[in-house]
Amino acid sequence: MRIGIMGLGRIGAFHAETLAGLEAVDSLVVTDPVAAAVASAVERFGATAADSPEAVFAAGVDGLVIAAATDAHPALILAAVQAGVPVFCEKPVARGIEASLEVLRAVEGSDVEVHIGYNRRFDAGCVAARQAVVSGELGDLHTIRSTTLDPAPPPPAYVAVSGGIFRDCSVHDFDIVRWVTGREVVEVYATGGNRGADHIREAGDVDTASALLTLDDGAIAVISNSRHNTRGYDVRLELHGMKDSIAVGLEDKLPLRSVEPGADFPAGTPHHFFMDRFTAAYRAELTAFTEVVAGTRPSPCTVADAIEASWIAEACTLSLHEHRPVRLDEVRKA
Repeated sequence: MRIGIMGLGRIGAFHAETLAGLEAVDSLVVTDPVAAAVASAVERFGATAADSPEAVFAAGVDGLVIAAATDAHPALILAAVQAGVPVFCEKPVARGIEASLEVLRAVEGSDVEVHIGYNRRFDAGCVAARQAVVSGELGDLHTIRSTTLDPAPPPPAYVAVSGGIFRDCSVHDFDIVRWVTGREVVEVYATGGNRGADHIREAGDVDTASALLTLDDGAIAVISNSRHNTRGYDVRLELHGMKDSIAVGLEDKLPLRSVEPGADFPAGTPHHFFMDRFTAAYRAELTAFTEVVAGTRPSPCTVADAIEASWIAEACTLSLHEHRPVRLDEVRKA
């Protein structure tokens, strides 16, 4: 199949490399405002260059991968749907919840599949955790802990348009909690603080945050996030049930140092970047998208799925600013 890629920045170039290595993909058509990025993809992967999104569609692509700037996501998603081309778009659907809802309304009723990129759904550990929940081997869950700790704060330009730590970072935790447990969040309580990066404080955001999520069956999810984890990129998930407890990310590259006498775990080199931690997950995610393009599976993460995680982020942001619990139905009505 022939896959178009719009956006060849850090993640777009990474996707191009992954797609070029998939057996199902015969060729790539790429476009980006930066000519050097396009030239690099042409040289490295034998891609066909296009000078505009319209030219990508005109090249006869079977599927489209959107890795462009967030503000471009809505228009490009809708252009793909209107062209009848299955589309994979990195999260978020749009910069704000209202714009995301506009996209949802526009694609509802269409038979063109839209796959939003939440790569943790394709992480082997997270997949195994979901299977453990579905099989019932854990019993009823009572506590879920999801952690995302970045090794260093993002630059000021990124922070200025990120929407805040809950919308930018924690949203991955929110999505994986929903997906693994199969439950919905009904109430949140969030808090946060600033421990270092002045530009994050000046932007009105926090660099360290936690949230308590109450699920619709009474289970509690504890979310922990920070921009300051110098030891490495730490992503973990714990599920505690009435019969058993399991953990995702508890392996030798875990960026955590044990001080127990005689302990040599973890013994490996810590993860330092999200592409390092989730290389296999990204490959599995894009492999799944080629199956969506081929028509052998539906979208594994729809626009509606992505918006559910965004609602939780909205509720946590409100809770942080107003120092109170917030129910999800409150933000949905706002």
